[in-house]
Amino acid sequence: MISYIIKRVLWAILVLLIVVFFTYMIFFMLPSGDPAVRLAGKNPTPLLLEQVRLQFGLNHPWFVQYALFLKHAFIGDQYGWPGLGLSFTNKVPLKDVIFSRIAVTAQLALGAAIIWIVVGLSIGILAALRPHTVADRTAMGLAILAISMPVFFLGPLALYLFWFKLGWLPGTGYYPLSHYGFGPWFGHWILPWIVLAVLYAAFYARLTRSNLMETMTEDFVRTARAKGLSEKRVVLKHGLRAGLTPIVTVFGLDLAALLGGAIITESIFNLPGIGQLTVQAVGSQDLNTIAVITLVAATFVVVANLIVDILYAFLDPRVRY
Repeated sequence: MISYIIKRVLWAILVLLIVVFFTYMIFFMLPSGDPAVRLAGKNPTPLLLEQVRLQFGLNHPWFVQYALFLKHAFIGDQYGWPGLGLSFTNKVPLKDVIFSRIAVTAQLALGAAIIWIVVGLSIGILAALRPHTVADRTAMGLAILAISMPVFFLGPLALYLFWFKLGWLPGTGYYPLSHYGFGPWFGHWILPWIVLAVLYAAFYARLTRSNLMETMTEDFVRTARAKGLSEKRVVLKHGLRAGLTPIVTVFGLDLAALLGGAIITESIFNLPGIGQLTVQAVGSQDLNTIAVITLVAATFVVVANLIVDILYAFLDPRVRY
């Protein structure tokens, strides 16, 4: 087990280093414009450009610049190399900006994940244990309906009904827990959480149903029943444990993707997260901020894959490197 975990960690580090290299080459080595010009602002003088190149190490060969970029990609520096240093547009340190935006996106992603996991797995398990019944067909029909409603449609519709018309829930905006308390904070997050979770809950319900139904026909499940185990124990200990293995993979990737930025949901509900920062950076052509966001999203995906691989070894002892 220890050997398996060590190998997976080393592989994750290698993948992350490759992602950092290609990110650097795409954003800073391709002929997309001199980074010094973007840092210096509009109509810079030759003297100012030279000072900027000297300050940020842009006067070195590309491999030296990449070494500095790689160093600050993992250490971070508010005043050094612009890889994780300053925004090209606003000239502000990106370290604090990224961390504050991640905190908002994490609240959105984790809250929605709890909802879709609880709802999706519950519906999927009940449907799998009662296949081809009215409850099963109703649940899967509602799941198809939910999958057919994307966030950019469901979000404005939910705001119109529950905020504008009925006034049951607050509207858009971000209310920090430390400033407003639990009640206002929770009330402003309910709608974004539900809107984001609907699609995923429907998908997880269908995935859980199909995996569990297939697992319940395996030989080891029939053997457990033949030993006289109760149906509840057969389902929970044998069927569900094996049937949830693919769901763990999907959940890890989905959560990592959302932590990298739920762009549409954040834009609809005016949440200052990573997704909204991405839209702003693309609009202002801030290549440095886009590169940092790319690295953050890639880090979430790599770490999520690492955690999923480790969980595999606990869920299924047959898994080996």
